[in-house]
Amino acid sequence: MIRLRSLLFSLALIASIAGDETDTSVNEDILALFDPPPRPNAEPSVPFVTEPPVKAEGAVGNASKAGESPPKMSPPKMSSASHTSGTKPIPPKKLTHDIPKELYRALLKFGYDEPFSAFIDTHARLAGRLIDVFMKAPGGQAISQMAERLSKIINRGLLSYALSVAILNRNDMTDIYVDKLSLKSLKKYVVGSQINAAQKAVDEGDPGAPVVIAEKYSTASDTDVEHCLAYFREDIGVNLHHWHWHLVYPYEGSRDLVNKDRRGELFYYMHHQILARYNVERLSNGLNFVERFGNVREPIIEGYFSKLDSQLASRSWPSRPARMLLTDVDRKDSNVTFKIEDLELWAERLYEAIRAGHVKNEAGKPIPLDEKTGINVLGNIIEGSPVLSVNYDYYGSIHNKGHMAIAYCHDPDGRYLEKFGVMGESSTAMRDPIFYRWHTYVDEFFVAYKNTLAPYSDSELNCDGIEVSSIKVISKGYKDNHLKTFWGNFTVDLGKGLDFASKADVGAIFTHLDHRPFEYEIRAANTLPKPKKAVVRIFIAPKVDKDGNVLNLERQRPLMIEMDKFSYSLKPGVNTIVRKSVKSTVTNPFARVSRGLHMEHVPAVETFCGCGWPQYMLVPKGTEKGLPMDLFVMISNDGDHIAERDAITGNKVASTMCGLRNRTYPDARAMGFPFDRPFPRGVTTLRKFLTPNMAMSSITVQFIKKKP
Repeated sequence: MIRLRSLLFSLALIASIAGDETDTSVNEDILALFDPPPRPNAEPSVPFVTEPPVKAEGAVGNASKAGESPPKMSPPKMSSASHTSGTKPIPPKKLTHDIPKELYRALLKFGYDEPFSAFIDTHARLAGRLIDVFMKAPGGQAISQMAERLSKIINRGLLSYALSVAILNRNDMTDIYVDKLSLKSLKKYVVGSQINAAQKAVDEGDPGAPVVIAEKYSTASDTDVEHCLAYFREDIGVNLHHWHWHLVYPYEGSRDLVNKDRRGELFYYMHHQILARYNVERLSNGLNFVERFGNVREPIIEGYFSKLDSQLASRSWPSRPARMLLTDVDRKDSNVTFKIEDLELWAERLYEAIRAGHVKNEAGKPIPLDEKTGINVLGNIIEGSPVLSVNYDYYGSIHNKGHMAIAYCHDPDGRYLEKFGVMGESSTAMRDPIFYRWHTYVDEFFVAYKNTLAPYSDSELNCDGIEVSSIKVISKGYKDNHLKTFWGNFTVDLGKGLDFASKADVGAIFTHLDHRPFEYEIRAANTLPKPKKAVVRIFIAPKVDKDGNVLNLERQRPLMIEMDKFSYSLKPGVNTIVRKSVKSTVTNPFARVSRGLHMEHVPAVETFCGCGWPQYMLVPKGTEKGLPMDLFVMISNDGDHIAERDAITGNKVASTMCGLRNRTYPDARAMGFPFDRPFPRGVTTLRKFLTPNMAMSSITVQFIKKKP
């Protein structure tokens, strides 16, 4: 068994310990590309040269001739020197399967130290071309060889992104779990002061001695009312989920890669669920629900100072003071040019299409926004996929351009040479309070479309022969229908977030929201003479707003949090369905690292399966007095198999939020069913909505300051 090197709490590429020796070697080779460099000695044993000798791997230059001045000293394998010093980059050795010369030249034009963003069209388009090369490679060995050559000379962020997308979408590389390929990826998740403290402790401590620091959510003081939600917005697992989803569902690239089953609808629903959850977190902390960023001409009330250091060029991520205005963006350095007026025009055209019930393709032909495919068509238009939008030039890219308008608002024309802020990248965007206001604005397009649809009929809601009598949650040691949340801790390996590789165990202890494990107990009767295959759907929603006012069903609708969805075969007669919370198809387990950093026994690697809401975040925080919520279950008349394991790898999958790798989405119903459409006239409470195959109960979610 090969000992995996320094897994970054799901922030590095994890090599599978299963498989043959060749596969393991390929995985380790890819891992090594993103290791920190070793700390240089005072007198290096190998001369540092601008161009390596002929025999050096991938080199084309010659050693200095006798009598010539020695070459200029520079660190080995640091190709950024080639880009910053003006020297000509060294082309990679020709491989059996290699990138086209035209693409190679285009990649070299993208500065090695420039930040990369998949929200920027030119960046995404260039990455898409590289992804296409990786996707057509004959196997992992060829990809590893290409990546090894390119890692020395092209933009590291672009390479990391392209390699991650390709690995996630190739069926022959399922033994590799992609969570992050960046050399210093941890700097996108851990504030600079903490990494600096760890580096200092390593520098000043005994060689090899373990170092542990306590990480705090220190991006603001408590005088900022939004800071009480930093535990949610800045959580590593939450941000990794968002980053990973956008890798699984890129909006740019070949059509075969981008055109996944119902990806536009899933773009809507994944973000819609994030908003539902965030709103309940706000309620748990005594705040109002998210206020939509409804007017792009109004100032952004919230400021945000991420305290993150950039992984490239020794920069910090730009901050945004409170009350900044969005203005026209003209960033020639990154080919991002658009007007705020464009956002308004695209919004007007989207609402016009929703009212009309159709969009227009490039030829002017109407494409109906019907109840089956309309949400998917809209999703691809709103996100702004040039590949899948039916009319990209007309409807634009309101989601992506909105992200970049906010990300560049501190320096929209580049006069101060500042790069984009955290809203410009999927791995960091959820840290910023404006993310949720912007996505509430985006979500309104989908809600407006859904409101044009007719309520579900009784035949669509009922399940013949099935009667559900009750549902409750049981948490061992507590009374029924009572969920407990608390602060938990995990230790993150900081080893690869440091400037130089360390022999010591270096960790940061993070605090995160957690909950006591629980299970659902559902009682249902099957009155048919034979077994009935169906789908069980479980949601929760708050009963009241922050002032204690009871929420009617229409106000609860956007706050419905999907907790689980699974297939079940009901035998004739009475059934007692017991379902453990850890089996939720919304969540994924989260990797932990133990390299002597824990007192308790923890396996060296607990596999994180990729896209999915972190399991420890399944339950909202609640309040110390107890947050009253409605628990809802529906057993629907569906024969679909809701996958809980990947058919190829056998790993747990969060199919509700992320679908299945290169397969059909495992639920034919609309995402969010039965709460995605308006309710029939007169149905104003959840109880009035119930049909015989549904049940509800009242639960309490209570936060306790200490772990029970």
